Amino acid sequence: MSRSQDPHPPRSFFPFGNPFRMISPKGSRMSPQLLAVLQDFEATLAERLKKLMPKSKDEILTLSWMTLAMKSLCESHNDIRTLITALELPVSDWEDKWIDVYLDISTKLLDICNAFTSELSRLDLGNLPLKCALHNLDSASSKQYLRACSLLDDWRQHVNSRNPRIEKCCSILDNLVGSLDLPKVKNSAKGKVLMQAMYGVKVETVFVCRVFTAAFSGSSKKLSDLNVADIHSWAPAFRSLQNLVNEEIRVRFSGGKFTVLNELEAVDILVKTLYPTIQGGVDTVETESLVKTVEELRTATEKLSQGIDLLAKGVDGFFKVVFTSRDTLLTPMRFDKTVNDRVPGRNIDQQVVH
Repeated sequence: MSRSQDPHPPRSFFPFGNPFRMISPKGSRMSPQLLAVLQDFEATLAERLKKLMPKSKDEILTLSWMTLAMKSLCESHNDIRTLITALELPVSDWEDKWIDVYLDISTKLLDICNAFTSELSRLDLGNLPLKCALHNLDSASSKQYLRACSLLDDWRQHVNSRNPRIEKCCSILDNLVGSLDLPKVKNSAKGKVLMQAMYGVKVETVFVCRVFTAAFSGSSKKLSDLNVADIHSWAPAFRSLQNLVNEEIRVRFSGGKFTVLNELEAVDILVKTLYPTIQGGVDTVETESLVKTVEELRTATEKLSQGIDLLAKGVDGFFKVVFTSRDTLLTPMRFDKTVNDRVPGRNIDQQVVH
């Protein structure tokens, strides 16, 4: 898929009005059936957030947890797409400004996915010098050991460098969480259900993307603590998750760690152990200790490689979900435009063109 640049002006991530106004809408009241649909949606979101709660702090920011978080986002965004279809919300109920902002938001999410994919590809590329170093250590010679040291140096320089696309991702997220004071939903009970459901999914999305960005950028400054009112049934689960994860990330960075990614840190610790062992050449090496460290590094490198691969697939899956959701919205719009184009006397200024 093409990696488009963001052509739109800055907008907020919550374009559909203050969600707290939706509890007692003035223009149209939710029927018991619509209220039940919303309650079911929010209950599912709450359970999904609870599943992301790590059993221990050691599970926070493992690649497997990050993959689970991406899977959760895919499920939540798929639920929104299903909700749009189930509500049978007419295109005429979507104001032009909602559609414009929604498409702008999804473009930004696609850009964020591209940035994450770029970083995962960069980390995966770093595994190459590691694997070459391990191959050199299969031979007990000073020349091979020195070559392995050089390769380990290459790896450390590579993983300590920063990806400018992640820095851009930070500014995109700052833009997305800028404000909640945006257009209201007018005279559509179905629209209010949809917008309140989307609010919950967007909060989850911002949280996960912030956590990923902090982990990839090597800075807890990229985190943010989102405030969610108790009127949302999923709010307690979200706050518990956000507090635990954000606090642990801040603690790790304050301790001077160069990364908060567990698998990457495990490799780094072993590289730091191995490097001085082989730096003096074969004559200074304790064979039994070396063999043990090399095997541990080989295992950790493979675990890192597999974790990166699974997470990359998860990010790609989220990219496809966001892209498909855009299409779900645009398809009826295109149909509506086609029908209107065939109506004699239709003013072109009244048509929705995207």
